[in-house]
Amino acid sequence: MSVTSDKLHQPTQIFPNLNIAGVFWFVVLILSSIPVFWIGILSLLKAWSTPEYSHGPLIPIISLYLFLRELRKAPLPDLTVRDRWPGIAVILVALAIATLGNLTRIPDIVTYAMIIWAGGVVLVVFGWKRGRTHQLPVVHLVFMLPLPQFLYWKMTILLQYISSELGVWFVSLAGVSVFLEGNIIDLGVYKLQVAEACSGLRYLFPILSFSYLFAILYRGPIWHKAVLLLSAAPLTVVMNSVRIGIIGVVVDRYGIEQAEGFLHFFQGWVIFVICILILFLMAIVLQRMTRDPKPLSEAIDLDTQGFGSVAGRFFGIQPSMAMATATALTMAVSVGWMTLQGSETIKMDREPFTLFPRQFDDWSGTSERLEPEVEQVLGASDYLNITYVAPRSPDFVNMFVAFYDKQTEGSGIHSPEVCLPVGGWEVFSLEPTKVTTNVPAYGSFNVNRAVIQKEMNKQLVYYWFEQRGKRQTNDFTAKIGVVIDSITMGRTDGALVRYVTPIRADETEADADARLIDFMNTSLPRMPRFVPL
Repeated sequence: MSVTSDKLHQPTQIFPNLNIAGVFWFVVLILSSIPVFWIGILSLLKAWSTPEYSHGPLIPIISLYLFLRELRKAPLPDLTVRDRWPGIAVILVALAIATLGNLTRIPDIVTYAMIIWAGGVVLVVFGWKRGRTHQLPVVHLVFMLPLPQFLYWKMTILLQYISSELGVWFVSLAGVSVFLEGNIIDLGVYKLQVAEACSGLRYLFPILSFSYLFAILYRGPIWHKAVLLLSAAPLTVVMNSVRIGIIGVVVDRYGIEQAEGFLHFFQGWVIFVICILILFLMAIVLQRMTRDPKPLSEAIDLDTQGFGSVAGRFFGIQPSMAMATATALTMAVSVGWMTLQGSETIKMDREPFTLFPRQFDDWSGTSERLEPEVEQVLGASDYLNITYVAPRSPDFVNMFVAFYDKQTEGSGIHSPEVCLPVGGWEVFSLEPTKVTTNVPAYGSFNVNRAVIQKEMNKQLVYYWFEQRGKRQTNDFTAKIGVVIDSITMGRTDGALVRYVTPIRADETEADADARLIDFMNTSLPRMPRFVPL
């Protein structure tokens, strides 16, 4: 961004003349990126509608605030910038990552590539020497993105465990009898599910974002900033544990009805507000520890004076060969991706799932349709959802298969949590396990084995991704395989296969494992007619 004026380097001359060519190339650069980042943009909008990431729309605004704040303090850039080309290299890397994300249909990869691309654009506009000093606002954009699902699940399970253990400890300190079993906090007259108990954790992500902003705006030593930044996660977990402890005491003292009212009132937003207040209190305490303590109003830099004039510098952005090159590269990748989406792949002959047998030996099955909203999210070309029961037995096996004709046009296999039942069920354990069948076409292979729990009920789940004759347990590996097979075989079809059975109170997990293996031996020989190998 530059100004064509004799007073270029005077701080009072901050509103540039309009540079039509520069603004034109910049706008075209931004517009040309939309197709290649489209599935990432849609993923963001969807994530922002959830409680965990409802703060997302505020993040770009805060990043803009940080950017304008940096511009206001920095001198005007030179007219002659000769180190723009490192930005082209960053943009090339971002476009390559975005292409991989599009080919594998993983929006998370595309959204992270979008942030890298934005960092490259900053380097192209300002040059390497100046542009690298403006990367903090770009890094802050990370907080608007959903965590990768594999990381989200590991973090959620870990935080639920820690929060529940601490909560139960707080309850026991008050002399209340409490017992933690799996994902159930048993208070005797009231059972609290871990999912419900940990609802306060949904505000961990906005608190992390706030602590990052807080650390940047805080005027003090670097170690003060580090403390404020790193305290967000433990602070949220501890406060949520205190919330669980208070619920336990309220149940013991005042009964279930009062606890349910308190639980509704003391949801995540209260945790969020308290955590923010504690962060401010920590800033005050840290200031007291310095030789020259400042009041909080001075310790936190919230001055926005002059932002309007600083924002006006956008209209003086300089055109350059580097910007034209970045625009051409981004546009070429976008056009290439749109062309690839329209390419033809081999469509395999298969029978519809309506013809799948409902009777296996002693097992009798009843099919069910999914809710329309679930069908829409699933996006499958065809799916099977049958529950088989054995006569005079409480046992059942639910068999679910979602088949996709083409996994490169917005549909395809989903992350592991979509494979598991919903409606209050929580993951108790999840790990790959090798199973051995007597079906020659399948033999021995790995499945994802999960134990899920709801109140005192447990279920055993096997699921895997059936991909053109290969069985895979990792959705990312499966999607990479789609890219490779689309080139080598001309095929992108595939399926998600899931078996579920209860773990009764009078049996072990090994008994449920044996039941699933037995049913797989019976049902899998029919599968290739419906899911081609």
